Amino acid sequence: MRSLANYRGHPMHPALIPFPFAFLAGAFGFDVAGRLLGQPALWTTGAHLAIAGVVSGLLAAIPGILDYLKRVPPNSTGKTRAARHGLVNVCALVLFSVAWFIRGAADAPPDTAVVLVEAVAVALLMAGGWMGGTLVNRNQIGVDHRYANAGKWREETVTAPPGEPVTVARAGELKDNQIKLLHVNGKRIALARTEDGYVAFEDYCTHRGGSLADGMTARGVVQCPWHGSQFDVRTGEVCAGPAAKPIATFPVEESDGSVRLVL
Repeated sequence: MRSLANYRGHPMHPALIPFPFAFLAGAFGFDVAGRLLGQPALWTTGAHLAIAGVVSGLLAAIPGILDYLKRVPPNSTGKTRAARHGLVNVCALVLFSVAWFIRGAADAPPDTAVVLVEAVAVALLMAGGWMGGTLVNRNQIGVDHRYANAGKWREETVTAPPGEPVTVARAGELKDNQIKLLHVNGKRIALARTEDGYVAFEDYCTHRGGSLADGMTARGVVQCPWHGSQFDVRTGEVCAGPAAKPIATFPVEESDGSVRLVL
């Protein structure tokens, strides 16, 4: 029985993350400038920027958590990197909160302890930003990197009785070389249409765990978008490395205008 059908959208946090970066880095900069120049207005501005940075950082974390749970492929190097990215950013927010607590008031001059804590927090923020950039550019999380005219991203959750065929698509739903991501009984399965008909294979590159549904198919071969490993979509065999192990494939049948999958 179908329980969900939707199109993939872009996550919100790329539009939100400039705010905590700007506010928190600015807070550190204004505090340092205020101490060096003896200007209370500068360190008061820094205190207010710190509050704005922590609040905006918490808001930016919400779509980030959703991406971690829903978009980052499980059991992959990207998942590990995403966990570290989130942990580092949380630590930075905690340190800025600690620095504000030590200060006690917005108009209080930041002492050496406050500046040092903020300096460590900014360093963590930079490290977290580097990891986030790697997630977007190398692991391609949250961006539609597919080729031109690839069609809208399709994703669906399906409940399938073991051993029984379950309808997962309409016969004309996908064009040749388009892929649909299925969540079937907790498994991620890529459904693709080739020149010879529909095929289904696990959505897991055996090299680093990249999502094959995020890749592209051509002439019966799917290519992982992370490092370029290629697999035969019918047999699962490796066509090109760096992957060394084959992927699992699943039987698909097409009849009466429907595409059915058997697990």
